[in-house]
Amino acid sequence: MRVIISVSNKSGVADFARGLQELDVEIFSTGGTKKSLEKSGIKVHSVSELTGFPEILDGRVKTLHPAVHGGILARRDLSEHLAELDQNHIKTIDMVVVNLYPFIETVAKEGVSLDEAIENIDIGGPTMIRSAAKNFSSVLVVVDPQDYDVVLQKLGQGNVDLGERKRLAQKAFQHVAIYDTAISQYLREGNFPEEMTIALKKARDLRYGENPHQKAAFYIEQNVKQPQGDLASLRQLSGPEISFNNLLDFDAALSVLSSFTDSPAPTIAIFKHTNSCGLANHTSLVEAYRRALSGDPVAAFGGIVASNQSIDLATAQEIDKHHYDAIIASGYEKDALELLKHKKNLRIVEVPLHRHFEHGEEPRLDFRYVHGGFLTQILDFLTTSELQPRVVTNRQPTEQELSDLLFAWKAVKNVKSNAIVVAKDRTLLGMGAGQPSRVISVELALKRAGEQVKGSVLASDAFFPFTDGPELAINHGVTAIIQPGGSVKDKEVIDVANKHNIAMVFTATRHFRH
Repeated sequence: MRVIISVSNKSGVADFARGLQELDVEIFSTGGTKKSLEKSGIKVHSVSELTGFPEILDGRVKTLHPAVHGGILARRDLSEHLAELDQNHIKTIDMVVVNLYPFIETVAKEGVSLDEAIENIDIGGPTMIRSAAKNFSSVLVVVDPQDYDVVLQKLGQGNVDLGERKRLAQKAFQHVAIYDTAISQYLREGNFPEEMTIALKKARDLRYGENPHQKAAFYIEQNVKQPQGDLASLRQLSGPEISFNNLLDFDAALSVLSSFTDSPAPTIAIFKHTNSCGLANHTSLVEAYRRALSGDPVAAFGGIVASNQSIDLATAQEIDKHHYDAIIASGYEKDALELLKHKKNLRIVEVPLHRHFEHGEEPRLDFRYVHGGFLTQILDFLTTSELQPRVVTNRQPTEQELSDLLFAWKAVKNVKSNAIVVAKDRTLLGMGAGQPSRVISVELALKRAGEQVKGSVLASDAFFPFTDGPELAINHGVTAIIQPGGSVKDKEVIDVANKHNIAMVFTATRHFRH
């Protein structure tokens, strides 16, 4: 049996090669891998002994040779293939152990040049992997050090069955596909090319999906132009297994909190079914929590608490009084964590928070599966201009109203359309979400706010098509409204606001969330 070993990641390769040597496997290698194995006392032949040709072009060409690929690709069940090998003095190669130049690691470095990136594009490695994977019934292909022990064990037993060979081949093709995707991402200009692949790596299996009959897993996107998303860095500190629905709520919570990263004030969001049933921004974290809970203490039961600050003891003591499914925060003070850990069914999660994408930065793409394909868009973000909305009424909003309007605007961006939010003192009082009629969403938000609605502000994620929604809000005591504007009925809506002497501002930006 003959093997070619050429790896960039040398983790475990010496022990693997030693195990192969004990099984009388003849080992061939190149460059740094050969030197590394020899240093470990392993007998290694140069690939040049196979090819009869030296490595050339600074190592760019060393395995691209018929003596290598003929030995890998020859079908053992075709006598004419074996005869051709004989005629050309080529021997079969039975295993290829390869992982690739560190392209992804290289381009992740600060200030890496295009020339340096290109020099780390592997050519011979992917070619050998693909050759071996194509001929997997006869040639073993190993790209992952995690498979070394399994392969050694099966070789020691005298047989690597077809199922295992097929598994290794699938893994090999996927390994090359992710590598090629990274190169394509690095070289790509623009957001929406004619062809595009998405590279994903499994982070964990999940107990089930949205419902128990659905199998599920969590995959992390691999993108060389962007840091991994917040949930990729998730650390679970305590509690039961994280579920599919937990991750959906975590994602919604991070979207809301990312809208408040421009403010140092502590923000608490309480989530149920990916919508905020509580949200507050305050100078005190514990007070932010109390205010968030007041938004809808009934709906908060069994929900998710999210914080843009480390959870302190005072806040933990308040959280401890209620039943939640999970807490997600940027950190936990030691005594707060110890207190919360006594609830065995409470998932405690730590995630670093990043600010939202802003215009001019490398955009994140939002992919949504639809039957037969994917819809793709740049992830929704807050623009600088919409946070300086235009006053369209005779009355200017007061300083307090403007603060609350901007708070409500950030909140409504992350509520399902048609979305309406009522807020006061940077606290969510009520919201209407996902209704086919905008006025129904207004009714729901006002009903949830109750008596607190007097002196509050209202945010709408899209324009009001009629005057009924604003009139209803004004009649209940709302004193200021923020909306995108842009309706043919804008003048009528503004006239209603002026008639009742309330303030209205337009953002000129819509935030539908279907």
